[in-house]
Amino acid sequence: MQNAPIPNDENKRIEAVHRLALLDTEPEERFDVLTREAAEKLKVSMSMVSILDSDREWYKSCVGFNKKEGGRAESFCGHALLATNIFIVEDTLKDSRFADNPTVIGEPFIRFYAGIALFDHKTRQPIGVFCVKDTKPKKLSVKEIGIMIDLANKAEKELNK
Repeated sequence: MQNAPIPNDENKRIEAVHRLALLDTEPEERFDVLTREAAEKLKVSMSMVSILDSDREWYKSCVGFNKKEGGRAESFCGHALLATNIFIVEDTLKDSRFADNPTVIGEPFIRFYAGIALFDHKTRQPIGVFCVKDTKPKKLSVKEIGIMIDLANKAEKELNK
């Protein structure tokens, strides 16, 4: 397994995360409606708005997964956080970065992942990821990628309110 990369300006990124004061807050419908819509429209079993702290990914909103957080090092979102475009892994078992990831070889047996980094508008630092996951491999269509981008843009606006 390849650990999620850490950006060179991690201290500035963590400052932005904490400035927004979202970590460990209660669920909010304004985010939950977006993750529900993603799961429904993209026909996936899981969808999340995750915030990445120094050593964990914490889920501000989560559909189809019963945990509130996970380790950053093994997180898919840790990789998507630094991607310049949508980050897609169509089949985790065929990707050497993730084939032996604990969430691939064990519960919840993730086989597909797509995530888009979410930014703090003030600093332009990546603070989280809007993502979808499934237990079977998947290829997103151009239309589905558009849906994902639209929902991620809405989530980013909500994070910055």
